[in-house]
Amino acid sequence: MRKLIIDNAEVVQALVRQEIVRSDESKYDHRLHGLLLVSTGRDCYEVARLLGRSPHTVESWVRSFQNRGFEGLREGAHPGRPSSITEVVREAINRDLRRNPRELGYPQGLWDGKLLSHHLQQAYDVHLAVRQCQRLFHALGFRQRKPRPVIAKSDPEAQRAYKKTHRSGK
Repeated sequence: MRKLIIDNAEVVQALVRQEIVRSDESKYDHRLHGLLLVSTGRDCYEVARLLGRSPHTVESWVRSFQNRGFEGLREGAHPGRPSSITEVVREAINRDLRRNPRELGYPQGLWDGKLLSHHLQQAYDVHLAVRQCQRLFHALGFRQRKPRPVIAKSDPEAQRAYKKTHRSGK
């Protein structure tokens, strides 16, 4: 049999690797192939090179299989780092966000990530970066609003006439 040649082999390899990590099922199949290659006598370095993984990863697959069987090759839960916000503090933050920031002594009238980060540090001694605060807004069911700018000395009647949408019944 003659050797087959795949055009753009590097691109195809990248696409296949993306497809493998696409779902838990394909990751499991990928690990099974790695285990199969090791079981035929190939070492972890060769298998890792063939599958585009590190030898340490292939070794961990084999160890997981030896310790837990096929279940050891399935994708496990990745819970991540525990939250630094307790449920009690989370409820208090939810109540705070339902209030106007001015009621809590802040100069601005709308919550944003920067203000929430500052508020958490001051009120609850919890440090969260601005991006994490934005995610917290979303997790609590809030969405970010930005105030519309008001042009100084503008004519309110001219603004109403310029608006693209009209309120029905007015």
